[in-house]
Amino acid sequence: MARFPFLGRLYLTEYSSLLIGVALLLFEHLIRFMTLALPSAVIEWFHDKSRLVFHHTTRALSTPSSPESRAKAKLTERIRVAQDFEELCAIFGYTPEEHIVRTADGYLLGIHRLPGKRNQGRIPPGPCGDKPVVYLHHGLLMNSEVWVCLTDEQRSLPFVLVERGYDVWLGNNRGNKYSKKSMTLSPNSASFWDFSLDDLCMIDIPDTLRYVLDVSRPISGKLSYIGFSQGSAQAFAALSVSPQLNNMVDVFIAIAPAFSPSGLSPGIVDALMKVSPNFLFLLLGRKVVLPSTIMWQSILYPPIFVKIIDAAIWFLFSWTSKNTSQSQKLAAYAHLYSFASVKCVVHWFQIMRTGMFQMYDDDAHSLYGKHFYHPAKFPCHNIVTPIVLLYGDQDGLVNIDKMLAQLPENTVARRLSNYEHMDCIWGENVHVDVIPKVIQALEEPCSRSVKGDVDVPLESINAEMRVRSRLGPPPY
Repeated sequence: MARFPFLGRLYLTEYSSLLIGVALLLFEHLIRFMTLALPSAVIEWFHDKSRLVFHHTTRALSTPSSPESRAKAKLTERIRVAQDFEELCAIFGYTPEEHIVRTADGYLLGIHRLPGKRNQGRIPPGPCGDKPVVYLHHGLLMNSEVWVCLTDEQRSLPFVLVERGYDVWLGNNRGNKYSKKSMTLSPNSASFWDFSLDDLCMIDIPDTLRYVLDVSRPISGKLSYIGFSQGSAQAFAALSVSPQLNNMVDVFIAIAPAFSPSGLSPGIVDALMKVSPNFLFLLLGRKVVLPSTIMWQSILYPPIFVKIIDAAIWFLFSWTSKNTSQSQKLAAYAHLYSFASVKCVVHWFQIMRTGMFQMYDDDAHSLYGKHFYHPAKFPCHNIVTPIVLLYGDQDGLVNIDKMLAQLPENTVARRLSNYEHMDCIWGENVHVDVIPKVIQALEEPCSRSVKGDVDVPLESINAEMRVRSRLGPPPY
C-alpha cells in the first residue's frame, strides 16, 4: 500500500484512523465545554435519563433478592460514592494518616499511611517500632484509592499487609487528586504539567521514600516497594539511576510490571504513536490528559460508565475484564481515573515506538541522525535490589522475555495464569493467586533468589488467606 505522498510517515488507512480520532476528540472537547456551565439539576437530569435508558435496554442488573446480595450491593455503593482515601478505609474500619512530601522542585505530594490494624483507631504518628515498612505505588491515571476500593477486605493488599503487622504507606504522583499543588506553580498553568516519567522517578519516588523512612524509622533502615503498572516503571527507573536508593529498598515487587510495552491494539492509537510529540501535544493539549472523564462520570448512570470503560479497555488493549466482577467494577471504576500530564503519556508513546525503556526524548525532531543523537536508556541492569515480577499471561502490555533480558540476575518472574492487567489488583481471586505471592516475596528472601520464571509452593499462605476469607467481612 502506498504511503501518503507529502509526508510519508503513515499509511493512508492510518491517516483515516487519525482523522476519525481527531474528530472524536473535538466532539468530546465540545461536550466538555458545554457542560462546564451546566447547573447540577441538568447534570442530574442526564444521569436519571441515562439510568432509564439503561434499564429499558438491558436486564443485566436485577434487584438483589437474598440478604447477602443486598448487603453486597450496599457495600458496593458505599465504596463507589466514597469521596476520598480516608472514607474508603473507614468503610472497613481502618484509620489512615495523611502526610505531605515536599519534592526538591516544590511539588507537594499527598501520601497515606495505615499504621494500625482494623478498629484500632487513630495511632499517634511516629516511628513504626519493629514493624517492617512497605510502600505501594499506583499506575498511570490513578491514585492511592485503587488499592483500597475493593469489595472484600481480604482482597485488598494494603489491609492484608496491615493485619500481618506491616507499616503500610501509599504514594501519589504529582498532579493527581492528592498532589495537585506546588509551592511555585499553579495547576492551571502549563508549566505545572510539564513533567514526564523522568521527574516522577528521579524526584518524586526518591523524595517520597526518604520521607517514609524518616518518619517510620524501621530498625532495618529499609522498606519494601510494591508498584502496580507505571508504579513499577517508576521504581525500575529510579533504582536504575540511583545507587543510594538501592540501599533503601530491600525488595521491589512489580505487579503487572510496565517496562517497554510493545504497543496498543487499534490502528488509530498505533498511528498516534508514530506521529510527532508536537502533534500529540496539539491534539491533547499541554496540561491534563482526558480531563473530561470526571464530567462523563458525573452525568452517566454508573453501570453505563462501567460499560464504556470496559469497551475502551477492550478497544485499546483487547482485555475482556472477565476476572473482575460487575460489582467490583461498579465500586472501583469510580476511583480509577486521576489527573496525569499529557507529557507522561507522550513519554510512554515514545517508549512504545522505540521499544526501549528510555528517558523522555526532548529532541525528537532533531535534524541529527540516529548515529549522532540517542535518548538515554534507563540502565535497569544496574539495579541491586532484589526484584520480583508478578505478571498476567494474558496481559498484552507485558513482554516477560524481553523484560528479563534487560533486568539483573536478582530478578524472579512469577506468572499469574489467565490474568490481564487490572485483574492483578481487582480480580476475584487476587487473595488466592496474587497476595500470597506478594507476602512470600516480602517474608521469604529465598523465594526471590533465582532469576527467571518460577513457580513456588504457596500452600501455607493460601490456606491462611482462605481462612480469612471464610471469616467474612468486618461489621459495617
